[in-house]
Amino acid sequence: MSPTAPKIKLSNGQEIPSIGLGTWRSRKSEAESAVRDAIDLGYRHIDTAFVYENEDEVGRAINAKIAEGIIKREDIFVVTKLAGIHHDPHLVEHACRKSLSNLALEYIDLYLMHFPVGQIYAGDENVHGSSKLSDVDYLDTWKAMEKLADLGLARGIGLSNFNAQQTERVLQNCRIRPVVNQVECHPGFNQKKLIEFSRQHEIVITAYAPLARPKPEHQWPPFLYDAKARNLAQKYRKTAVQICLRYLLQLGTIPIPKSVTKSRIAENFNIFDFELSCDDMKVMDDYHTGQRLIPFTAMSQHKYFPFNTEF
Repeated sequence: MSPTAPKIKLSNGQEIPSIGLGTWRSRKSEAESAVRDAIDLGYRHIDTAFVYENEDEVGRAINAKIAEGIIKREDIFVVTKLAGIHHDPHLVEHACRKSLSNLALEYIDLYLMHFPVGQIYAGDENVHGSSKLSDVDYLDTWKAMEKLADLGLARGIGLSNFNAQQTERVLQNCRIRPVVNQVECHPGFNQKKLIEFSRQHEIVITAYAPLARPKPEHQWPPFLYDAKARNLAQKYRKTAVQICLRYLLQLGTIPIPKSVTKSRIAENFNIFDFELSCDDMKVMDDYHTGQRLIPFTAMSQHKYFPFNTEF
């Protein structure tokens, strides 16, 4: 059996594997094969979302591996997310049960509010919503999510794309604390201030887009392609991708790199047999520019837009 990743204990006592497979933009057939490959390679943390439109395929792969005896349900940590169209409190349980049905699972290990800004609901089939944003307070949405934990539909609940002020507001008004905040995080936008804030509040940061969606034809981002990156890779006898993911791991985040190629899924996982020195962590720190790759500009005028503050 392939080795699995070390686990991190969350504030509610759950243990989450320290690397996951991201599935954003994994097309349906690709998502299923990617999850199957990932589980065979030792991944035990799979991240999806209602708006990714691949929960069915993710669930099919997980259940196939359970049926094969490769894993038991309790071995796999499944994350999915409440869509913006489901922010109205009366829709939250419906949305969670819809995702559970898609995944063909009895519970979700971690259910995240995908964004603090909601969208007008016009049916589940309108997955991405419309340009019309709702004024639902994310605190009301959160209180409805707490009931999911009470019902056992979600073992843990958390946030995604929340800034520190919004997270603090949830903490001051919640009955069940968020255990995770999933945000864009990579060497070019390393989120060190938000990571430290979250650590102080016992919230773990999950790093999405941890490789900044590479464009090899443009040799971008630099932390995967420039001379410093190549030198570090040579020093540690690793790839620049593995150096990047190890850096995020040592910052205290859980990276969830997305790939549908088995060799790359394996490469992304092979980061637990070395450690970057303090000096080399500083080399990686120098790639930080403070520029987001994913700005969500369509929501930028909303009162709950999270990216108008430093962190």
